[in-house]
Amino acid sequence: MLPSWVPAAAAGIVSLHLLQKLLFPYFWADLRYLMKVLMYGLRVDMYRLQGRIVTVLDKFVKLAEKQPHKPFLIYEGKVHTYQDVDRRSNRIAQVFLHHGAVKKGDTVALLMGNEPDFIHVWFGFAKLGCVVAFLNFNVRSRSLLHCISSCEPKILVVGEGATCVLKKKFSASQFWSDCKKYNVTVIQYIGELCRYLCSQPENEGDKNHKVRLAVGNGVRNDVWREFLDRFGAVKICEFYGATEGNICFMNHTGKIGSVGRTNFFYKLFFPFDLIKYDFQKYEPIRNKHGWCEKVKKGEPGLLISKVNVKNPFFGYAGSKRHTEKKLLCEVFKKGDMYFNTGDLIVQDHENFLYFWDRVGDTFRWKGENVATTEVSDVIIMLDFIQEANVYGVSVPDHEGKAGMASLILKQNMSLDLDQMYKHVVTYLPSYACPLFLRVQKKMEITGTFKQQKFQLVDEGFNPSVITDPLYFLDNSKKAYVLLTKEVHEMILSGKLKL
Repeated sequence: MLPSWVPAAAAGIVSLHLLQKLLFPYFWADLRYLMKVLMYGLRVDMYRLQGRIVTVLDKFVKLAEKQPHKPFLIYEGKVHTYQDVDRRSNRIAQVFLHHGAVKKGDTVALLMGNEPDFIHVWFGFAKLGCVVAFLNFNVRSRSLLHCISSCEPKILVVGEGATCVLKKKFSASQFWSDCKKYNVTVIQYIGELCRYLCSQPENEGDKNHKVRLAVGNGVRNDVWREFLDRFGAVKICEFYGATEGNICFMNHTGKIGSVGRTNFFYKLFFPFDLIKYDFQKYEPIRNKHGWCEKVKKGEPGLLISKVNVKNPFFGYAGSKRHTEKKLLCEVFKKGDMYFNTGDLIVQDHENFLYFWDRVGDTFRWKGENVATTEVSDVIIMLDFIQEANVYGVSVPDHEGKAGMASLILKQNMSLDLDQMYKHVVTYLPSYACPLFLRVQKKMEITGTFKQQKFQLVDEGFNPSVITDPLYFLDNSKKAYVLLTKEVHEMILSGKLKL
């Protein structure tokens, strides 16, 4: 016969388990994820104490020694093994070493598309101890010059953008057949990609693939659900992060719409806060004592991450001015310092985090960041434009925000739509070209003499509400056309592609 305390102990354990499930349903998932993060952190600290910095290249070289004949890249049907990539990157490093073009510590700018040599060149320069700055190959003209001058590279390496034929663009119709053909198990996405896939005609083979994991960001809740229903048990790991940032989140539980989850342990090792933000002045709100204030759960707040020894912010290559602009000082107390992500995040009552919006002078469209000042700088190059105020507006069933420009014409000048179209498509990447134009008689400004965007964003592009002349960039006609109520309805219904 069992001792009398055994049933009582068993009942206690069951009660604790039920209590944990009720009050802390994500406790074990959070703990497992945290342990993984801590293990990585401890490993990095161990390397640091040994005077070592372990990079992606170090990991690659070890794997190349361990599994030289395993496929590393599959491109246009051709297999590049770990050994192939290692040898090719060595050859590239030897060329630049032989000519003395660079030395350890130099910055090299890389302007290349999706091709194997992107990896070869990156690893080759990394083996020489160079810092490789990746440039967006969609950027052109003044924006490209700005990127190059900002990182101050010793040399610029470009892809060969001649006789080489490449499959540059994503194909929604061929995506799953390619995944099946190459036995793909993990895919990377931006939100638009998932929407394009869901917009394709349904096929009996939609679930006939080996993809088990999708990693990326920017997918809408409705698209997320449809993606899972249609394409099977693919775990979607939405994440939040930036190359230069010192904070990141990963949705390890699969909660639809969330970019991740926080808890006491996470904030202990990666301290961050969500603070109140002034949408009119485009800056954090400070109280009468000069300190920032935290938002309540369920409210959007500016995400800031504490800068310390454990979570450093290394800054940007080139001018220190760019680095200093991303730092907030004297936030909650004297002497503290935080990295300003420029993103609004919402934390719900279960501590799940959701991306809300970009702030300031940038917005996202087609999975890319659009700098409003760069777009306006291009537009005011036109001789009939006095002033241009660029911002992003929401479009139903589309991720991010579409570019819109409010224009002030010079006195006695008229809007030349043909010249406007030719100018923006020449000097701007496709995702940065304003889809909507609004011609105003005067430009509203804020109390700090900045262009007023908040009200313009709120008004959007509805001709039934806005009395100013509105125009739409119709890609099928390769021109800006008058934005009528009929055109507006076609955009909302999806008959006009953006």
